[in-house]
Amino acid sequence: MKTLFAQSVPGRTGCLPPKPEHAAADMLPAGLLRKSAPRLPELSELDVVRHFTNLSRQNYGVDGNFYPLGSCTMKYNAKFAEYVASLPGFCNLHPLMAQLRGTSQMTQGALECIWEMERLLCEISGMDAYTLQPMAGAHGEFTGATLIAAYHRDKGNNKTKIICPDSAHGTNPASATLAGFEVVNIASRDGIIDPEALEAALSEDVAALMMTCPNTLGLFETHLPRIVEKLRRVDALLYYDGANMNAILGKMRVGDVGFDVVHWNLHKTLGTPHGGGGPGAGPVGVCSRLEPFLPVGRVARQADGNFYLDYDHPKSIGYIAPFYGNFGIMLRAYAYVLRLGGEGLTRVAEHAVLNANYLKKLVEHFLVVPFGRICAHEFVSSAPEGLRALDIAKGLLDRGYHAPTIYFPLIVKECLMAEPTETESKQTLDAYAAALEEIVKQGLSDPRSLHDAPHTTPVRRLDETAAARNMVLTEDM
Repeated sequence: MKTLFAQSVPGRTGCLPPKPEHAAADMLPAGLLRKSAPRLPELSELDVVRHFTNLSRQNYGVDGNFYPLGSCTMKYNAKFAEYVASLPGFCNLHPLMAQLRGTSQMTQGALECIWEMERLLCEISGMDAYTLQPMAGAHGEFTGATLIAAYHRDKGNNKTKIICPDSAHGTNPASATLAGFEVVNIASRDGIIDPEALEAALSEDVAALMMTCPNTLGLFETHLPRIVEKLRRVDALLYYDGANMNAILGKMRVGDVGFDVVHWNLHKTLGTPHGGGGPGAGPVGVCSRLEPFLPVGRVARQADGNFYLDYDHPKSIGYIAPFYGNFGIMLRAYAYVLRLGGEGLTRVAEHAVLNANYLKKLVEHFLVVPFGRICAHEFVSSAPEGLRALDIAKGLLDRGYHAPTIYFPLIVKECLMAEPTETESKQTLDAYAAALEEIVKQGLSDPRSLHDAPHTTPVRRLDETAAARNMVLTEDM
């Protein structure tokens, strides 16, 4: 599709905005004024409307289609939460108003939302304190790893390593490395952490273990009590990757079972927008031992009930993001939690686990399911002999479905990782499984046709490596 610039016709106009009361020259310093008019496309209003309408039809989103990406929790985004975040009293606030003298009363509602959301997350997860500053899951991981480093540094511990299992999200070792740690990888056994492998990797210089529970295979880490006991012996902390929190809402509080640090993905678990590069939110919760190191400024409450930003935390790791994180995403999640309540959040986990196990049962007779036991909110399968996960994924695009996560985790050959979430109906799951079965039959009988898929999408199969390395970001005019 041509860009608006390529469609431009000299002299064509749409609806023009009213002229401002004061010219820009009267309001801006001379050094900030343009020397010539901006080179904007010249189009009618109808041209512009059609252009963006057609673009929207080429986009793929959870409002229109099933999105079974494993570990990504692409659930429906409730529209009432969008409404709450768009209320003028929230969306018209400037983020500096909470700091400017004489404006604190104008931000009391926003500060109270942050304060209450932190306490809701504490209640749901069993942690002692939170920061809402991190702006994505991986950003939360980095924050958590930085807090771990600050804790050990304050104690005088010489801790240089963080352990990550081979089933970890790829951002785990990356975040640990960015925080200054050496990453030690350990192998899983039967899909979960092997306590013996952990024992062999433990030493006095290990700062923490990063793990997901249930893990990326959709399996619960049944050795968790032994893992906690082994870590405590060397004063190592336990980090919870919250990407799979959707499976345990209302069922397990991670702080109660021994985790010291946790990040959430509000843009996944609590029903806020996910995908397209953002926006995200990755709040981090900690046990009381790590609370002094949380980022500033922290929202605190005075005796008279007013809220303010507290910077009096000398051991803090400082700011981890501009202002207070993605405030609008936090508002959406806050509304979501209040609307569902404890019973509703528990049902989220129950239905997510039910849907995943139902879908697993539907596909296990034509896909290879390496771990047959009951899964949590997601599960992995493998392409049958002679087929590739990539080809199956492309075949799904032709049938109007987004593909599941493929080739992750790496410990499963030709991996297809699906997470249906709690918001999908039985009819959707039945239709998706039927499409998968049809694709497998097509691939076994006519491999070439599947290898050439997708046939119906705006863009056919690309050389993805070449596309990434040789991006064309301009258009010849």
